[in-house]
Amino acid sequence: FRAQRDWGSAKEDVAARWLLLQQAEPDAYVSATCECHSVREFLQEAFSYQGLSWEDHVEVDPHYYRPSEVDLLQGDASKAKQKLGWTPKTSFKELVRLMVDADIAAVKGSPEPASA
Repeated sequence: FRAQRDWGSAKEDVAARWLLLQQAEPDAYVSATCECHSVREFLQEAFSYQGLSWEDHVEVDPHYYRPSEVDLLQGDASKAKQKLGWTPKTSFKELVRLMVDADIAAVKGSPEPASA
């Protein structure tokens, strides 16, 4: 619940992979935002975007915690930036809002909203 993750846009990750495939020589790259946010922060942003408090809607059950949780997972995309010219453009707040909008659209049965 307090675990820190590097939350990034799947669309931007695919763009990074496309750039990687265009290189003459194979190499390893990391696509990441280089910043971390906790699951709690994700919940706070998602629920507050809808004018709600996550504490009123989410029940935390320690039974589902991972036994060997990694507290911090943060990527370093400096090589991708330097060699591929790739940088993430979607902020954490924007990403959370895109995800909430997509979920709401799916529940309502409407087409997904435009994404970043």
